[in-house]
Amino acid sequence: MSEYNHVVNKDGEVDMAKVDDVLDRISESRKEGILSDFDSFQKYLNKRIDLGKSIGLSDEQLVRMAEKIASYLSDNEEPRNHEEKLLQELWKVGTPEEQHSLSHLLVKLAQTSYGS
Repeated sequence: MSEYNHVVNKDGEVDMAKVDDVLDRISESRKEGILSDFDSFQKYLNKRIDLGKSIGLSDEQLVRMAEKIASYLSDNEEPRNHEEKLLQELWKVGTPEEQHSLSHLLVKLAQTSYGS
């Protein structure tokens, strides 16, 4: 896969415009596995946080990516459980600043729950 297809380029710069493209390429069965329950979602998020850290992304870059992913999920995926429904509703009523804060909390929760 070429660098064009990646969110993070070889210089470690994040291209947030590519996040939706990457998410669109995830197969439906893979999405179902990730989103089937909140625990699976947290584990997936934690793995991505670990990967981001290993390539040198800052905490703020990780939060901005989580924010972009949350926005995508809110706009494109139906909640599959009560936790996802609550997150979607909070996302929809939140201001951009509140959504950013919620993204910080989601990253922190994933790291705390799974030892990042």
